[in-house]
Amino acid sequence: MEYIKLTLDNLEKEHICCAISNNKDIQVASKKAWLKERIKDGLVFLKSTERGKCFIEYIPAENAWCPIEANDYMHINCFWVSGSFKGHGYANDLLNACIADAKEQGKCGLTVISSPKKMPFLSDPKYLAYKGFKVADKANPNFTLMYLSFDENAPVPKFKEQAKQPHIDKQGFVVYYTYGCPFTAKYVPLVQQTAKDKGIPFESVLIDSKEKAQNAPMAWTNYAVFYNGQYISNEILNEKKFLVLVESYYKQ
Repeated sequence: MEYIKLTLDNLEKEHICCAISNNKDIQVASKKAWLKERIKDGLVFLKSTERGKCFIEYIPAENAWCPIEANDYMHINCFWVSGSFKGHGYANDLLNACIADAKEQGKCGLTVISSPKKMPFLSDPKYLAYKGFKVADKANPNFTLMYLSFDENAPVPKFKEQAKQPHIDKQGFVVYYTYGCPFTAKYVPLVQQTAKDKGIPFESVLIDSKEKAQNAPMAWTNYAVFYNGQYISNEILNEKKFLVLVESYYKQ
């Protein structure tokens, strides 16, 4: 398998694995615009040259878009190997490349957000544990911050306190999101229009800076759904799933 690293020079012509339409597609355009700025912050997007979901995306933890305290670590934003790419050692290739890069940059380890419960977009904790990752901290409802240390004297990373008990002082349905995941650019506006058409109280909050992400009221910032202040899910909702969710909560 051959891999390629996205750069400012090749970003426009390369596909981004999780969304492989052309650059005019809103999902691709939003993600590439987000990547363009993050590459300047040290983000690395390493992917298979083949079209499909086989990539790792990581960034110095100081610049990560999540509420963690992990100075001198490298944070894995997204690590996805699926479909026909599974079972060939490609995940090991990508992780090993990340480890080598982090060590070369003098980092003391890696961090990644996972969960003991299967949750969308989160890396498999069993695989991470097999590769030597340990649980550093936990955040409700089911998030874990895992880490792989290169230095036994390095401080253990942790979630910021406001992320451990996710809650907001807003009523109705509220969705927080970033363009770090390409699917949000498509589905958040669709759900917002559905809510408007149905008269459902709904607000979307775009997290558009590192500072906002690092002070967010939940562990996973790419997408978070709240209802009447209570955290619900990180699953990106389409119109149908949103209406099913609304019905389930209105029946309570």
